[in-house]
Amino acid sequence: MKWFSLWTDILLYVLIFMLFAFVYKVLKSPVLRQQMRNVVMKPLNCMAIFILCIYVAIGTLDSVHFEITDSATQKEYPNNIISLLDIILKPALTHSEKTYSAPFATHAYTKESAIDEQGDIVREFPRLRYGGIHLENPDLKMQDIKNRVQIVFLQSLILSLAFFVVLSAYFARRQKCSFEVFVISLGRGTQEFPFKTFYFLLFLTLFIILLIQELMPLYHILGTSKVGEDVFYQSMKSIRTGLIIGTLTTLIMLPFATLLGVMAGYFLGWIDDVIQYSYTTLSSIPGVLLIAAAVLTLQVAMTRNEAWFQTMSERSDARLLALCVILGITSWTGLCRLLRGEALKLREIEYVQAARSLGLKHFSIISKHIIPNVMHIILIAVALDFSGLVLAEAVLSYVGVGVDPSTYSWGTMINGARLEMARMPMVWWSLCSAFIFMFILVLSANIFSDALRDAFDPRTQFTGGK
Repeated sequence: MKWFSLWTDILLYVLIFMLFAFVYKVLKSPVLRQQMRNVVMKPLNCMAIFILCIYVAIGTLDSVHFEITDSATQKEYPNNIISLLDIILKPALTHSEKTYSAPFATHAYTKESAIDEQGDIVREFPRLRYGGIHLENPDLKMQDIKNRVQIVFLQSLILSLAFFVVLSAYFARRQKCSFEVFVISLGRGTQEFPFKTFYFLLFLTLFIILLIQELMPLYHILGTSKVGEDVFYQSMKSIRTGLIIGTLTTLIMLPFATLLGVMAGYFLGWIDDVIQYSYTTLSSIPGVLLIAAAVLTLQVAMTRNEAWFQTMSERSDARLLALCVILGITSWTGLCRLLRGEALKLREIEYVQAARSLGLKHFSIISKHIIPNVMHIILIAVALDFSGLVLAEAVLSYVGVGVDPSTYSWGTMINGARLEMARMPMVWWSLCSAFIFMFILVLSANIFSDALRDAFDPRTQFTGGK
């Protein structure tokens, strides 16, 4: 195998680098450090940040791609381009069934014709090729799962205790107190940081990871799809798509919204009129229709020029990147309007007028006095727009104008579940899995955005967060 990078992989690496740069800046700035402390000190906010970090870690693992060059490895993986996440989830990727099977099932979901020992044709639920195949008696499935859950619980408890001792000793040393004093303060709840929430999340994360590692080679944890693909694998692969849609679209939108919004509010006159006319016209066009027209036009161009792409992965990646660009170009108007209003207020502030009277250039005033004072709006809008864009991808894929059908996403899973819900018996696990994974991500992003608003918005600091 050799390392292979898609365009979205490179852009995601850039975003992760920018995130680390922001964390470094926060650590170096006393003001920013205090504001971020206000964010992480609440248990609910700490939980949301912890979950977002897990999603980002999974998306990063799925963005490190390799191209398979040897025939031996090609027999193990169905695709020529795989990621680190594919290697970790190899049992879920390679253990495909014929068609639907329920979560933790040992038999298929529908009956098939078979020949019994007497040579008669009967209708029965056949055994799965991989799900529960290690069981000689399928009736012992629940007992087998129960035993494995108990073992994993003990393993995760022991590991959590080990982490607790090591981390508590480290934090006690930083606070210049003994280990016993630190543990007593944890029990009494006198610590400022929510250590109880952190340790509980650490235990829960270890338990889930070890449980997945134990059960994934033996069962289909969330069932299989119509073509027999593991639904848990589909849900995990969709995390990268949701993160890319939410982050890259925001990165594309920010320059338009920030520059045009601040210029309109600061310069006024014909510049304000042109910018207002532009975003008012764009806002008057139905967003779904505009996005659908752009995506369909792009799809026709890609179909007529298949020589642009060497592999199917590059084609689907190009469509994903193009969707981010289209969403970014069509979704900057709301933030632009907010920044225009804020710039209108800031241009009348005394220190801005003093800078203008002293002959400071306009773009110096904008860069030194206007933009730093609207950063809290930009930061809050980015966090809020992230969850909205993740939901937008699901809606667009549901109506058929979203990502490429070969790209894993929660929207394509929901779209495929439309007919599954009308079946008898009903196939519910694809829709339920996509909903749960997307719900957790969007809820965590919304909680985090509310925490950022409370910490960075100057108005809430004077009103006590009300």
